[in-house]
Amino acid sequence: MAETTNAFEMAQRQFDHVAELLKLDPQVREILRWPLREFHFRIPVRMDDGTIKVFQGFRVQHNDARGPSKGGIRFHPAETIDTVRALATWMTWKCAVVDIPLGGGKGGVVVDPATLSTSEKERLARGWVQQMWKNIGPRQDVPAPDVGTTPQMMGWMMDEYSKLVGEYTPGVITGKPVGGGGSLGRTEATGFGVIYTVREAMKHLKMDPTQCLAAIQGFGNVAQYAAIGFTELLGGKVVCVSYWDREDRTPYTVSKADGIDPRFLMSITDQYGTIDKNKAREAGYAIEPADAWLSKEVDVLIPAALEGQINAESVHKISPRVKIIAEGANGPTTPEADEVIRQRGIFLIPDFLCNAGGVTVSYFESVQNDMNFYWPKEEVLSKLDQKMTAAFEAVLELAEKEKVYMRDAAYMVAINRVVKAMELRGWI
Repeated sequence: MAETTNAFEMAQRQFDHVAELLKLDPQVREILRWPLREFHFRIPVRMDDGTIKVFQGFRVQHNDARGPSKGGIRFHPAETIDTVRALATWMTWKCAVVDIPLGGGKGGVVVDPATLSTSEKERLARGWVQQMWKNIGPRQDVPAPDVGTTPQMMGWMMDEYSKLVGEYTPGVITGKPVGGGGSLGRTEATGFGVIYTVREAMKHLKMDPTQCLAAIQGFGNVAQYAAIGFTELLGGKVVCVSYWDREDRTPYTVSKADGIDPRFLMSITDQYGTIDKNKAREAGYAIEPADAWLSKEVDVLIPAALEGQINAESVHKISPRVKIIAEGANGPTTPEADEVIRQRGIFLIPDFLCNAGGVTVSYFESVQNDMNFYWPKEEVLSKLDQKMTAAFEAVLELAEKEKVYMRDAAYMVAINRVVKAMELRGWI
């Protein structure tokens, strides 16, 4: 994330801008600008060498007017309370824009998970639940995996919660392993959701996906399945992905002019998204500087890494050929960059619409946990496609009707739904 970008200030600026457009009551605005609840806590963990190390943990519940808070838990060395606040806020709008009955939450721990052994990760995951178990639950707040956390960690967290409350409670956490209360299709959900919205944008712009090229920033779960979706579902080509190399602590772009093979790259990528450079070179891939993805001559840009990547400076590197920016990451574009994108007439699919596939299938997972009945993968992905397509159409319709930028339209749809729920519950 760019040093000058405070994610929460960015989230508030985006909200304030749309609050003006909607002429929101100042009292309502004051409720929605800030999280309703925040938890800051310390997690003592006994390390494998017998010493005790203390980690800083967070959970933010932004708004639960529409249902239990929902949002991932990040294990990241640069985690801050402002990042968690921003992500919790965006989760409120994300759940509302895809019209699922949940509110926004987010959690985190300041840690580099790559420095922990498997047993240390388990103790830290269980320690997080021990601090938060009275304030999470299927009807209160439902965490999920995010950057640096995995389905296995969610399994441990669900187990710890079930022990503490004295009953098997799979619905306390989503993103669990299949066979341990998880849903089929969850792994692909966010990346495929990005591509469903790209497909709809291409229909709107009358673009032929089989003739289109894409550049993707990132090669974690979202980017991997966005790359697979773009090539296998749409028939287009992805010319590059970028990744963070853990060994030399440097980001790179891996590219191939005639199109990458995302499944091959996944086969040489470790669990933290680091691609084996040597194997990539042997297979004919070029290794380029970190920001090379941004200036590629492509039709679609998919930032699917961290916040603030397209900013006032970097936005000018975008090729004139680019027609669509699909925000696979949360908050990848700063308000200053938005102005340039708007002026250039690039069609933007805003983050909390574009990457809502993950939370949508997390919601499906909760429903299946409640029913104790699990759907086949095809049914999950079909329901996801329907939800994402309906959400895209609602935002596009409002954008065209009100003649506003797609990000503003998505905010307007989401904020209106949250305000309506607050009115119906008598909060305002």
